[in-house]
Amino acid sequence: MGAETAWGRPELPPNTNYREHRDRLITLGTDEVFGYIHRHNLWASDESVSGQGSEEAATRRLRAAIPALLREKGISSIADVPCGDFGWLSGTDLGVEHYFGADIVPALVERNRRRFAGDRPARRFEVLDLTVGPLPTVDLVLCRDCLVHLTFAQAIAALRTIADSGARYLLTTTFPGLAVNVDAETGDWRPLNLQRPPFGFGEPDALIVEGCREGAGSYADKALALWPVRALIPALDRAA
Repeated sequence: MGAETAWGRPELPPNTNYREHRDRLITLGTDEVFGYIHRHNLWASDESVSGQGSEEAATRRLRAAIPALLREKGISSIADVPCGDFGWLSGTDLGVEHYFGADIVPALVERNRRRFAGDRPARRFEVLDLTVGPLPTVDLVLCRDCLVHLTFAQAIAALRTIADSGARYLLTTTFPGLAVNVDAETGDWRPLNLQRPPFGFGEPDALIVEGCREGAGSYADKALALWPVRALIPALDRAA
């Protein structure tokens, strides 16, 4: 297990690997940072270049719970940003009519197009920097394991992109048990509680606890939280 961190929990391999490559990473632009992380597998998974959180065992609960939630909310279109390697979702029947996957790493997008899009017009993949946008209008934006790798300013910008898209719902990563959020450099990792400053979101409409086992259970509160996007706009305006 890694050393204690500024957020009071053990560090994980992405932290260690970021620190080892930091001198190079801090000289790069946002897209270059994540391209470098992809090429060097800094998120340290033998199963998925998207990291240990995207492995089959880590996503078992999500693959069962997300389709049920989409049905409950009447979701027919979804944007998955970042989609990463689309590995854990590729075999999941989401029950939606339209799927849009986007990632900032062109090599991942091209790979996903070849492997998973084919002649399916209802499934497409595009290169997109969520901090810049624009994002197409969909019923729900799935933004898992994204904001945790961005600075506060970039995370707010990404959330503003989602709000500006006209999406009805946001389903995104949060750590409800975390007392204080700390800032991070682009490409590093730390947990975020989106109900704490600088975000200050209200209670989510729904919460899917993932059953995360990383850090010997120190991140067991990791969850996907569902918010109506319109309810987030006042908090984003305060954070701007």
